[in-house]
Amino acid sequence: MRKRGRRTRGVLAVGVAAVLGVTGCDAVGGDSAAPSESAKPSPKPTPLWDRSPGSVAAVGDSITRGFDACDVLSDCPEASWATGASPEVDSLAVRLLGRTGAARRSWNYAVTGARMADLPGQMAQAVRRKPQLVTVMVGANDACRSTPSAMTPVSAFRADFEDSLRSLRKALPKAQVFVASVPNLKRLWSQGRTSPMGKQVWKLGICPSMLGDADALDSAATLRRDTVQKRVEDYNEVLGEVCAEDKRCRYDGGAVYDYRFGTAQLSRWDYFHPSVNGQARLAEIAYRTVTAKEH
Repeated sequence: MRKRGRRTRGVLAVGVAAVLGVTGCDAVGGDSAAPSESAKPSPKPTPLWDRSPGSVAAVGDSITRGFDACDVLSDCPEASWATGASPEVDSLAVRLLGRTGAARRSWNYAVTGARMADLPGQMAQAVRRKPQLVTVMVGANDACRSTPSAMTPVSAFRADFEDSLRSLRKALPKAQVFVASVPNLKRLWSQGRTSPMGKQVWKLGICPSMLGDADALDSAATLRRDTVQKRVEDYNEVLGEVCAEDKRCRYDGGAVYDYRFGTAQLSRWDYFHPSVNGQARLAEIAYRTVTAKEH
């Protein structure tokens, strides 16, 4: 009888072990801890890019100052694509922060006539505000010189842009940067030259490297314009490359350059700078880039 009992207990023990093995359970007190019912999934890492920054500072040239958008030969910062308050433009800052927020937490340090060499100084001013987003649009004046030979060398353009981002990153490691491409100056020439008034204004010296002798179509004029256009494309390549090296920088991918603007998007005073309508289109491009889920 005792032998039979031992045999029965042995069979039961083997059966229990088999059940535990099939179900994948661990005996309490074993080498592996029992699963906790209160275990929670690990939180998702905070994304590097914040699609809704809380403040905006703008640096750049006359385009960001809204030059000739509202009146002749004058800045119109309220129409700026980056920080303006104009309801017709619906600037990037207004779209991100609302009108009240934009009035309190956006700043415009762009300067009419500025070139890339001026960007480090503007960036130094901007960082004092500790913005969460800095917008950059500069380069048109580097190409718009008296002659193509006077244009900013690509190497200098790159060095000044890299210096600007380094100074920003040193002061504000987590600040985000939106970089707009340089506009298509040759398209500007092809659109503006349809206006007799525009061509007369250009004779005053607006972007002579591209817009001088607007009706000339000879080989020399064509080569001059193509040379300027190639330099703009080189500048945009630099903007994209340098921005790509910074994990908190977004380049528009050439969206401003590629935008097929018409005369409605050009100032009626100089047919060069963006009109209010043109500023609104720039704001749309910027907002789309800044708020994109992936870039």
